[in-house]
Amino acid sequence: MNDIIYLGEDLGMGANKIYGAQGGLQMPSQVAINGQQEFGHLLGLRQQKRPLHIQTEAGSFFVGEGAHDFGRPVENLDFDRLTGAPEMKVLLYGTLTRWIQLHGPIQSPVSVMAGLPLQMLSGEEKKTNKESIKGWVGGIYSWNADGHAYQIEIINVDSTPQPVGALFDHLLNEHGQFIPEHKTGKVEVGILSVGFNTIELLVVRGFELVEKFTAGQTAGVRRLLELVNRDGLYSLGELDAALRAGRLDYAAALPIWSREVRGGALLLQDQLSAYFAGKAIFPDDPVLSIARGLYKLAVMKAR
Repeated sequence: MNDIIYLGEDLGMGANKIYGAQGGLQMPSQVAINGQQEFGHLLGLRQQKRPLHIQTEAGSFFVGEGAHDFGRPVENLDFDRLTGAPEMKVLLYGTLTRWIQLHGPIQSPVSVMAGLPLQMLSGEEKKTNKESIKGWVGGIYSWNADGHAYQIEIINVDSTPQPVGALFDHLLNEHGQFIPEHKTGKVEVGILSVGFNTIELLVVRGFELVEKFTAGQTAGVRRLLELVNRDGLYSLGELDAALRAGRLDYAAALPIWSREVRGGALLLQDQLSAYFAGKAIFPDDPVLSIARGLYKLAVMKAR
């Protein structure tokens, strides 16, 4: 186990989140094709910080916060994006670059526990989707970021629904061990996950899936942004960046969205607390909770 680096990865449409022994980070899921233009300082104007520039065999891209301001946005929100679209690979390179910049080179092989939307791991396509994720996430990768060369090897890829990550974030500590006071026994527990593109409900009883109460729907934060962006003036990535920075006025759209989705971790915490009469538990870091839980699950499996 000491020779392998374990990472939990939440493959979100709004942000790609990873978590490991050193902590976690998120990379906003903004990818833009590099337009090649580059301006110097323009008198009278402040110069915006350029986003991370990724160069691969597929081309030249900007990735992360602000990417849509510097090139042509690549904004595919279909689930097939997660099965290996070029922009997902670029996003993975960008996320790993930021991780390496924070924590140093990754010199050991990596094992990834990936979280996927519930819909991708149910129905006729579930086996194909799992194999697709394993195929494009795993392997030896080489790329260039802001002029520096990087390389890592991902030797193993497992996948599970994203709400499972949130469940194990609550049940396990950082060493992959069960927290005694968090054990649920045979009590039914519901996990509500509100992401950028989906809302998912997973119900378990003693680690057994209660299928009739488990479902996913494409109506996440993306829907809130669409309500705000009725005239289509901005990309969803630009609106998401404004939302994260606290610069987006969504007050008029929030009541409509809350009625549609009946959920939310950060945006709807007050409504959820009232609706469940104090029985709802909110993770200390809702944004990274799934990735952190996936990491804990990977560590538990390796013990």
